[in-house]
Amino acid sequence: MSKHRFIPTKMKLVLTLSVALFIVACKTQNEGILLEKSPSDLHFDALPTVWDEGIPLGNGMVGALIWQKDGKLRMSLDRADLWDLRPMENLKLDEYDYNWVYEQWKKDEYKTVQERYDIPYDRLPAPSKIPGAALEFDIASLGEVASVRLYLNNAICEVKWKNGVRLLTFVDAKNPVGRFRFEGLKEPLNYQLIPPAYNKANDGGGDPVTGQDLRRLEYPMGEVVQNENGRLYEQEGWGGFKYQVQVSNTSTDNGMAGAWSISSSFPDWDKSATTKEILDKEKNSDFNSAFTAHSTWWEAFWEKSSLQVPDSILQKQWYLEQYKFGSAARADAPPISLQSVWTADNGKLPPWKGDFHHDLNTQLSYWPAYSGNHLDLEIGFLNWLWKNRETFKKYTKSYYKNEGLNVPGVTTMTGEPMGGWIQYAMGPTVGAWLGQHFYLHWRYSMDRDFLVEKAYPWISDVAKHLESIMGKDKNGRYKLPISASPEFHDNSREAWFGNTTNFDLALIRWTFGTAAELATELEKSAEARHWSNRLEQWPDLAVDEKMGLMISPDEAVTESHRHHSHQLGYHPLGLVDYSNGKEDRKIIDNTLARLDSLGSSQWVGYSFSWLGNMKARAMDGEGAAEALKIFATSFCLPNSFHVNGDQSGKGYSEFTYRPFTLEGNFAFASGLQEMLIQSHTGTVLLFPAVPKDWGDVSFNQLRTEGAFLVSAKMEKGRVIHVGIVSEKGELLKLRNPFKKNAFSSSKKYQKDGDLLLFETTPGETITLKTDRS
Repeated sequence: MSKHRFIPTKMKLVLTLSVALFIVACKTQNEGILLEKSPSDLHFDALPTVWDEGIPLGNGMVGALIWQKDGKLRMSLDRADLWDLRPMENLKLDEYDYNWVYEQWKKDEYKTVQERYDIPYDRLPAPSKIPGAALEFDIASLGEVASVRLYLNNAICEVKWKNGVRLLTFVDAKNPVGRFRFEGLKEPLNYQLIPPAYNKANDGGGDPVTGQDLRRLEYPMGEVVQNENGRLYEQEGWGGFKYQVQVSNTSTDNGMAGAWSISSSFPDWDKSATTKEILDKEKNSDFNSAFTAHSTWWEAFWEKSSLQVPDSILQKQWYLEQYKFGSAARADAPPISLQSVWTADNGKLPPWKGDFHHDLNTQLSYWPAYSGNHLDLEIGFLNWLWKNRETFKKYTKSYYKNEGLNVPGVTTMTGEPMGGWIQYAMGPTVGAWLGQHFYLHWRYSMDRDFLVEKAYPWISDVAKHLESIMGKDKNGRYKLPISASPEFHDNSREAWFGNTTNFDLALIRWTFGTAAELATELEKSAEARHWSNRLEQWPDLAVDEKMGLMISPDEAVTESHRHHSHQLGYHPLGLVDYSNGKEDRKIIDNTLARLDSLGSSQWVGYSFSWLGNMKARAMDGEGAAEALKIFATSFCLPNSFHVNGDQSGKGYSEFTYRPFTLEGNFAFASGLQEMLIQSHTGTVLLFPAVPKDWGDVSFNQLRTEGAFLVSAKMEKGRVIHVGIVSEKGELLKLRNPFKKNAFSSSKKYQKDGDLLLFETTPGETITLKTDRS
């Protein structure tokens, strides 16, 4: 057990606990800056020497990576909306639509589909996320670095040299500005603003995974100029897109300080502030005052939730994931893409063009926001989906020939399709999985306006799309013409199935069932009956007696595979669940046993994160902890970035490459939360999947469905305190966490077997504790 547990300072506890929640932040002050160390900080004795191991800073819109290149300290600067948005000319959706694909598949002429939709994604360099620039400081005169630390509490990076010089740098939590300050300098350092290698020779080549050569974008040469504010780099991209990077600096009594910003513009976008306007606004705010406001935002972020577990590796990784989520997500910024605000700084496009993959990447990235109590940041994903709703409807009408709603599986920042492996890049149920995020936001917030205005309209529109494309099989049951299960059989003809796969079927059944549930909630009885009728005419999920959930009725899982798409009905959709009884438990146990028996040779990092969630749902604490620990120790770089391939050399996977993507990181955080609290069935379960040797565990302000904030503590394997705040006054169903031990409650309740039922009022706090505590 770690002797130090990270807890944000000044934590506002939901309830008064007669327990010591360890506050180990060590406060140090220098030149008016108060920094707080924690055991979860990143801490190294040298600067990283590759971009994807850099120290990450960000605020959802702009970001930076701090590392060293060719003996210089380098800040790789990025902005979320730096995109080459040129259209994919091969995507003639009206002519080459879903029915056309079906016809080519039936005729066994599938190569024509691959040539039109799959190959161009690999061949063409854009559309794509693009990098911003880099800021380099000549640190040769400073000598050897003594330490590098990322303070999670304050979201600031500190670099110390053995000669006493110190750098502090952070990305402002609320403004598109980065700041830096060198202390202890004898004279200011020389620095340069470095454009990306749009016009520079490099090793060339590349592919969508490793990244294509930036020169293939064929941009005109950008220019770095000296102006009254410092140095300005302006780059013209495709179609009138432009972006600016401005760096300003000033001398201080014993060093130098400065700020940087990135602005972007496109002819069709609303006018936004230029870098000059942004930095002019910041002139009235010095480093210290800006840092104070920045720290206040992060203090509020860390107060949202916390946890303490006896496994120091899992705990540290969870806090690092929370930090990255706070750095990557905002309500008013683009959603988390594959790399968010940390685009590759290696002369190439980012892995998989840094796009938005909706066959699991965006979905997994937002899993931890719900029970982690960060709906205020998660809403940015839903805002983006809603903003581009008409774009998605236009796509649906062109490609699927109906008035419903579906979403391309691979999209640009503006929601346009990008092509790729068509089974997933233009799959028929993408909008359905995204619809679950609308549902989860409703269930975790109980925001009725959101239900009325967005959740039900989105899900019912997806249901309209699905009923427009479904046909019937020989037995009169509904089916899809062709169906897929990411990413079984990759992009071959065999990746399409004549029968509806469990992946698509689970999403279809979930959509019709949820549409009926929400229509009932809104007293739309006719619509509820309609959706229920649709649901009843679809078959059940395909199950093998011994192997559990199948890929399709004709194919079981027979080999190791990275994507757990076949079991979507179990997790995250919950159509099959332990709470449903013995039959479902058998299906789940057999499904997970099959995954274990086939091994992980063809897995990537997110596969282990997802498995951790699944094991937790199966109440297997040891299995969940093991899967999450493998992820943290073998599929992450020293800065905690998930890089898909096995970096440990221990043979967990045959994939040993290192393309950086974030979804595995955030699914990890969700997995640990699932071990501590679950509410997907409508009943709150505390510590449902805790390993037997985890005697002392606690968490603070984790959120459940029904809009409850829960804090709980377990000592020596016994729950001793529980505190609950009811935000909206819903009925609370809590499985008795004290089991046979006596306890007291601050509020009366009813019992139903092992359930404690509380009628609550908005804002009410309930405290339960063991009588002997």
